[in-house]
Amino acid sequence: MIFEVLSVGLVISACLAIFLDEAVYSVAALANTFVFIALLYVFADALFVAIFQFAVGAGTLAILFLSGEMLSEKPAKKPQRKNLFTIIAAGAILSLPTIFFSISGSTSAVSSVSFEEALWNLRAVDVVLQGLVMMAVALGIAIVLHERRKGAR
Repeated sequence: MIFEVLSVGLVISACLAIFLDEAVYSVAALANTFVFIALLYVFADALFVAIFQFAVGAGTLAILFLSGEMLSEKPAKKPQRKNLFTIIAAGAILSLPTIFFSISGSTSAVSSVSFEEALWNLRAVDVVLQGLVMMAVALGIAIVLHERRKGAR
C-alpha cells in the first residue's frame, strides 16, 4: 500500500514540476519528486541508492532554485487554482495503472541477484547521464549569468 501512495505522489509531483508556470513552484514540485524517488528506494531496501538519489537531487535543486530565482521573470498574473487542480487530477489519473496493475515482487529460483545489485548494474548509464545533464545545466546557467553580467556593465 505504501508503494502505491508513493507512486501516486511521485506522478502528481512530476506533473506539477512540468506544468507549473512559475519556476520556483516548479522546482519545489521537482524536489518532491526527488524525495518520493528516494523514499521508494528506501522502502525497496536500497538505502545507498536512496542516499545517492537524494544527494543528486539536492545538488540539482540548488542549481535550479538559484537560477530560477535569478533568471526567471515574475508572472504578472496569479496562478489559477483551476489549472493547479487540473494538473493534480491528471497526475492522479496517470498514476492509476501503478495502483491497479502492480508487479509482484516475487523472485524466481533461478535469479539470485539482489535488488540493489540489479539496480546499480541497470542504472549505471542512467546515473552517468544524470550527472552529465546536471553539469550541462550548471554550465548553461553560468554562461547565461556571465552574459547578463557582461551586458549590465
